[in-house]
Amino acid sequence: MRSRLAKIVATVGPASAAPDNLKLLHEVGVDAFRLNFSHGSHEDHARSVKAIRSVEKACGNPIAIIADMQGPKLRVGPFEGGQIELRYGEIIDIEISEELGKDGLIRLPHPELLPALTPGNALKFDDGKLMVTITDVNASGLKARVDVPGILKDRKGVNVIGAVLPMSAMTEKDKIDMKFALSQKVDFIALSFVQTAQDVRDAQAIIKGKARLIVKIEKPSAVDDLDEILELADAAMVARGDLGVELALEQVPAVQRKIIATARALGKPVIVATHMLESMIDAPTPTRAEASDVATAIYQGADAVMLSAETAVGRHPATAVAIMDRIIGAAEADPTYPDYHTRTELNPQATINDAISQSVRVIAEVLDCKAILGFTNSGSTVDGIARERPPCKIIGMTTDPRVASCMALTWGVQPVVMDDPKNFDDMLKMTQKVAKEIGGIPVGSKVVISAGIPFGRPGTTDTLKIATID
Repeated sequence: MRSRLAKIVATVGPASAAPDNLKLLHEVGVDAFRLNFSHGSHEDHARSVKAIRSVEKACGNPIAIIADMQGPKLRVGPFEGGQIELRYGEIIDIEISEELGKDGLIRLPHPELLPALTPGNALKFDDGKLMVTITDVNASGLKARVDVPGILKDRKGVNVIGAVLPMSAMTEKDKIDMKFALSQKVDFIALSFVQTAQDVRDAQAIIKGKARLIVKIEKPSAVDDLDEILELADAAMVARGDLGVELALEQVPAVQRKIIATARALGKPVIVATHMLESMIDAPTPTRAEASDVATAIYQGADAVMLSAETAVGRHPATAVAIMDRIIGAAEADPTYPDYHTRTELNPQATINDAISQSVRVIAEVLDCKAILGFTNSGSTVDGIARERPPCKIIGMTTDPRVASCMALTWGVQPVVMDDPKNFDDMLKMTQKVAKEIGGIPVGSKVVISAGIPFGRPGTTDTLKIATID
């Protein structure tokens, strides 16, 4: 078992896709791998899935696989000469057209934009490097004032600020990619550019329970509709890249904290992503600010932190993982670390699952238990226990390898695949064996066992047992 509680997600790319590299990354700390469907072919991703499952089998540790959909990408059209200059304060024209743009005229090949835009909305280009504000909307197009000037090149990205676009978070490409990812039995589908709860319902209609759904929060409208979106989803990702373009930069830290707190209150795993150790794409060490950024996410209660280009195309992928592992470990070793968990109001519901989860945490604290062992068929029991942030490791025991892989993303959980207990005594024998051989729990230590009777039925967790390892 790893000594730390929060998990590490690494993005697979040219720098890490070789089977030996994936094995090394897992050994130094990766708990979940992200496949970025914005890049690479289906054949590339199929090879990665096969290699990760081989690593999983060889190492004996369940590993989560996340298929991250590209989502709708808005881009400017091409220009005469390949680029134009936007000058501060000038009024430019914006037309919906496939034709070439030119000096003073931007053409966008996205007809769905025009009905959604009103004066006061802003358009940011090239990851927020340039910005114009809409001043007039008419039947032929838009007029806009340049507020952040610079050179705008062909096909650069567009972010619409202050409007909800009449478009789904899933493109036709996403639907094809999603069905392929499901055929590969990935554990999670990550849905990009979610705007409303309906986007979540649409994705779940395709997934049909074959994988869990991560919603990437990177649009202000998703932040506004956060509670309903997270109620429907299985997990969340704080996608700070586009979120930092769509929102004012100074708002992102507070929004990150809000997303983490909301997800944790609902018992949904939450990942903090983008720019965590970005300088390590080239450098062998991160900046002190980056180290603090990772630690802040851990203190705020994130289940996982993610590396993107650092492991996909960076020069030091294994070192980046190892350093992230050290930063997490140092934050969790801070004597004040448990205090941060009490700052999130969990609002338990009048359900057996919430009552069991709270009781497990209190028992573990009072009796100084060294581990919590939860038998689960769907993973919901263990997710509920993890939400409470107990003071010891959680061993999630399941008969389903897919459930075990999903639990690899949840805070504090070591997943274990096992046979279904025949009876209560058989369950106690299994927990003794797992606690000693996998958990490394010393003889004489107390553990808490959570299970449902009869065994093998989802949603029946109703039993707690305090045991001593002998």
